[in-house]
Amino acid sequence: MKNIVIKGTGHFAPKRIVTNEYLSTIMDTSDEWIKTRTGIETRHYIDDDKCTSDLAVEAAKMAIKSANIKPEDIDLLVIGTSSQDMIYPSTACIVSDKLGLNRPMAFDLQAGCSGFVYGLSVATQFLRTGHKKIALIIGADAITRFTDFTDRATCVLFGDAAGAIILTTADDEEDAILCLYEGTDGSGAKYLTLPAGGSKEPASPLTVENRRHFLHMNGKEIFKFAVRISIHMITKMLEETGLSIDDIDHFVFHQANMRIIDAAVERMSFSKEKVIYTLNEYGNTSSASIPLTLSLASEQGRIKKGDIVLMVVFGSGLTYAGSIVRW
Repeated sequence: MKNIVIKGTGHFAPKRIVTNEYLSTIMDTSDEWIKTRTGIETRHYIDDDKCTSDLAVEAAKMAIKSANIKPEDIDLLVIGTSSQDMIYPSTACIVSDKLGLNRPMAFDLQAGCSGFVYGLSVATQFLRTGHKKIALIIGADAITRFTDFTDRATCVLFGDAAGAIILTTADDEEDAILCLYEGTDGSGAKYLTLPAGGSKEPASPLTVENRRHFLHMNGKEIFKFAVRISIHMITKMLEETGLSIDDIDHFVFHQANMRIIDAAVERMSFSKEKVIYTLNEYGNTSSASIPLTLSLASEQGRIKKGDIVLMVVFGSGLTYAGSIVRW
């Protein structure tokens, strides 16, 4: 089985920045209310004439340049997203065309906010066996397209962005993927949904009238699940690898809510100095959350070659995924 190498990363967020103060002018909320409950100060919104594939393409271009490869070298493209350009074709097919890739295997992976780390796991299997040579994994979402701005409990949370990573293999380098962990608790699927637009509730005047094309979330249940599953994944991955908390240089949590992250950190009793935060500036960017944070931290020099990074994420489904990587 071949060793995996992280060749490059990339990220992109739209130029439009939406502040808490702005949101307080269009709904009953305030900067203090949002920051206290979420830790979010700003988020980025996609332009009206753009879509998820546009976000993904920009992050991919940066990753390709970082990896110093040609687009046509990529033979596997996986995009984790919950906000596809359309039901079909897949956003990956559209991105492949926009990037000028040379007929790669390309598909979307829908696992809610866990989509990118699920994609990381899938791509790793293709590369380890030698079936594919160079993989581009993207997490991209434009969740604000489906946000209900009459629901202040959810609409203040989300932003739009994309993050990307390029993996390849090498026999003469240490393995970058030390651990992968994934799962699903389908009993919680009802807690985070976008009900209409699929085969169960096709679009109709009634689904539009009843606001069924916006996301619906039970925040209390998601919070409890997120804290519990984050601790579970960290514990299991450390056990599997034989690593200790002290061996981890950086923790990258799903950037959903500061309270979730802080609760997990407190219960695991490690320093917050090891945690990388981006949600204060970008909000919850769904599938983009993990790769966006990784790419920003790498660009800023916080994550350095050889660092051990532990990441955990949870999403609708209820899905969850984690990984420990050597940068």
